[in-house]
Amino acid sequence: MPVLDIDAVVVDVLGTLVDEPAGLRAGIRGLDPSLDDAGVERLLSLWQDHIEREQRRIVDGTRPYAASDALDREAARLVAEAAGVGDPAAVAALALAGRRLPPWPDAAAGLARLAERFPLIGLSNASRTALLELDAHAGLRWHQALSAEDARTYKPDPAVYRLAATVSGRPPGRLLMVAAHAWDLRGAQALGLRTAYVARPVGDPPAAADRFDLHADELAGLADRLEAARDRSR
Repeated sequence: MPVLDIDAVVVDVLGTLVDEPAGLRAGIRGLDPSLDDAGVERLLSLWQDHIEREQRRIVDGTRPYAASDALDREAARLVAEAAGVGDPAAVAALALAGRRLPPWPDAAAGLARLAERFPLIGLSNASRTALLELDAHAGLRWHQALSAEDARTYKPDPAVYRLAATVSGRPPGRLLMVAAHAWDLRGAQALGLRTAYVARPVGDPPAAADRFDLHADELAGLADRLEAARDRSR
């Protein structure tokens, strides 16, 4: 099936459109301004490892579902404890750091380009509330934004990608999943979505065995590819 035979574009948010590590680093520095760079990176890894591990446990069925807000609060408590900070207000502020993530420079313009040609759906592991605040902070605009909270699991569980197919009213093979994470695209592929990898400094690059439909260095490049392909088909 030609690349152009898609009816809607589905875009990951965390890491793909916003610089998640940068936002979390800022939150950690706010927790303890005396931390040096090595200390910030150590605490950032502690946060990321906890979120990844607990989301995986939920997908695997070894932990009951908990929304991303709850996991962020857990991660904030772990980081604060490791930093020796016991102020409840500071811990609560840190737990919200994931809602104040800076967008990549091309995010807003790239989304606008894609939205001119296709129905555009955001699909995130962030909770509904976190996604609303994150989108508002970063200036992200969608035709529809979907949270994994609606499936009570996390990507790469197929149920999350199925949300986009259900809302769009299209079969998975008519959707293009865009992400900076190869693991995310593999999950989409497993349900039959088409895939486009967009390179980011904090993403998960494709492995040698990965076969994604499109590769681009930024969203503008992806929009160029899709527009050119659609124009050639006319």
